[in-house]
Amino acid sequence: MKKNYASYCLISIIALTIFSCNTHKPEVKKPNILFISIDDLRPTLGVYGDSIAVTPNIDYFASEGMTFRQTFTQSAVCAPSRASLMTGLRPDSTRVWHLGDKFRELKPDVVTMPQHFSKFGYHTVNVGKMFHNYMPDSISWDEPDLRPEQFKRPTWLNRDGETFYISKDVQKSQATKRDSLLKLRPMRYADGWNTGPAWESADVHDSLYYDGAQTEIAKRALTRLAKNDKPFYMGLGYFRPHLPFAAPKKYWDYYNPEEIPLAANPNVPKNAPGYTMNSMYELRSYDGFNKIGHPQSDFKIKEETSRKLKHGYYASVSYIDGLLGDLFAHMKEIGIYENTIIIIWGDHGWKLGEHNSWGKMTNYNIDLKVPMIIRYPNQENRGMQTFAFTELVDMFPSLCELAGIETPKYMQGTSFVPLIKEPNRQWKNAAFSQFHRRPKVSADGNRYMGYSINTKKHHYIEWYSWNPETGTRGDQKDVELYDIESDPNEFVNIASNSNQKKIVETLSKQLEGGWRKALPN
Repeated sequence: MKKNYASYCLISIIALTIFSCNTHKPEVKKPNILFISIDDLRPTLGVYGDSIAVTPNIDYFASEGMTFRQTFTQSAVCAPSRASLMTGLRPDSTRVWHLGDKFRELKPDVVTMPQHFSKFGYHTVNVGKMFHNYMPDSISWDEPDLRPEQFKRPTWLNRDGETFYISKDVQKSQATKRDSLLKLRPMRYADGWNTGPAWESADVHDSLYYDGAQTEIAKRALTRLAKNDKPFYMGLGYFRPHLPFAAPKKYWDYYNPEEIPLAANPNVPKNAPGYTMNSMYELRSYDGFNKIGHPQSDFKIKEETSRKLKHGYYASVSYIDGLLGDLFAHMKEIGIYENTIIIIWGDHGWKLGEHNSWGKMTNYNIDLKVPMIIRYPNQENRGMQTFAFTELVDMFPSLCELAGIETPKYMQGTSFVPLIKEPNRQWKNAAFSQFHRRPKVSADGNRYMGYSINTKKHHYIEWYSWNPETGTRGDQKDVELYDIESDPNEFVNIASNSNQKKIVETLSKQLEGGWRKALPN
């Protein structure tokens, strides 16, 4: 009896131990998320086939992840694009249609991506430009606005990170001009600091420009966060290659400006409506450009100046690439690189002389197409590319799926995780974008809303009159159609060609059907 009892006790202890082990497993820490925004970044990267770009760190990162070759922004300007992707809603839902619109005032209760991740145990941190300029949206973050100490002067709190120069003479000139500008109108873009030369090449350490300084802040924050039990979601927003093209000299030295090709399509598309182009007011703020004409005029920027601007853009891209190389090396050193979902994206494209313009703010694909590259723990396919349609609004649900947390049911994007596992699978049959053309920057002085749809063969745009108070469209004013297969650079609008009538009708119906009818099966 004693022997049987002892055996029973032993069996009970073993069973209890097994049960305890099975029911008290330590919770596996969710992957961290590093959400990297690069302002005004078009696919000017080696991994996207740009033979001029010197971007070894991003290219290597892509060799370990997935590169999306057909990603479209929902609006080719900062505020609408970022409000859309950070909420998972498209511009007509956020009602953020131009730079001055503030999503938190328009949609006070909207839940942003970092807010959602915070619900599931993530510690959220913001460094740099994540929403538009300095709209840190403190509701979204546990740590909403980490800035380098040297840039925290009281008069700089509403200033944008791209407006800082190294030159003391330029700094003095900026302060003088700003005083004059604020006397005329106290509320100004970049708090009046967006003046000075359109480029600067200073022989200084990377950390002396703003993006380099905030990379150092990010590294220190990551070191601290790596010691926490909670996973983190860090939004890291770089300002370059936004104007002015100010970057350390060594990155300018990567390039011979004579070897940088000028734009392949330097003219506004033939047969385009008279209001499709932006006025280039952004470039007009900088020294020597205050009298440039509208792209839809006879004005042309000289070749020498074009080469300098394009050189500056490439140097700025290489500067960010160098900073990312330093950041990733630091993450490996502190042991968090492998357990972090890292996604790199641009908020919209940027014209470098294409369509006789410098800047963004159109419905043309040079402004709509953006880079998006992701790498995550235990990724099935590495170094792969997909040419399936993706959109920036897809990032929110995709990161939820990769992190293993609930995806909000109201998302207006689609998780692209299945594409990573099967890059050539059938996917969306279209991508959707839009742009609000305001009277003060339109060539004809009127207001319009343009709706864009990209399919495998065509790019189609419909323009309407627009009521900004009600957010409703009026009469259709014009249409544009581009054959992407034979005219990828969008030289000629063929919408009025008699042999394109059926295509226009089909695409118009598809555009009206919207994104829901373009979803993958």
